[in-house]
Amino acid sequence: MFRRFGIVFPVAVFALVAIIGVAVGGKLFAPGSSAFGAVQAIGVVPGSHTMTELEAERQQLIAMTTAARTLTVVDKPKLASPAEVAAANPNSGGTATGGSGGIVYVTSAPPDPGSAQSIAYNMMASFGFDPVTFFGCLKDIWNRESGWRYDAENASGAFGIPQALPGSKMASAGSDWQTDPATQIKWGLGYIKAIYGDPCKAWAFEEANGYY
Repeated sequence: MFRRFGIVFPVAVFALVAIIGVAVGGKLFAPGSSAFGAVQAIGVVPGSHTMTELEAERQQLIAMTTAARTLTVVDKPKLASPAEVAAANPNSGGTATGGSGGIVYVTSAPPDPGSAQSIAYNMMASFGFDPVTFFGCLKDIWNRESGWRYDAENASGAFGIPQALPGSKMASAGSDWQTDPATQIKWGLGYIKAIYGDPCKAWAFEEANGYY
């Protein structure tokens, strides 16, 4: 028997009340209950370790969001044309692929003034050939065919810088076709344009067949 506030309680009654209190407390503080949430909140009060971690994550998220808003969409990269490649590398003796059909554009520096090559370089534009793009190919063709010698001749009868066959074909460009490099070059550029379209297509044919 227990006496409380002047009232005598049996031991059994007191035990029953204790059991009910434990049960109710377990329900109130079970995971998912509002009371349990309150207990969890104790761990995130200012100054706690959990609060510090959450604040760090929040600041990181803010920084990432800000960075994402600064990103911009750019266009696909543009490929440089053979002329642009050559212009960017005026002293290059290399090659740059471009165009269709696997044509190779050969870059080359402008030749020395007063040479046959210089005559050709300056004449190319009048035939619609950009010398920055196409002179390298023309140089390679006539390096192989004649070494740029106006009096070059082979056993087949081909003659001059462009190795016209027969050489007399060049008379259509001038009566001095046997001695004047400019006349020979004029004829040769006209031949290349009419047969191949441009010097780099002619060079591609030369590479594949040994003549043009």
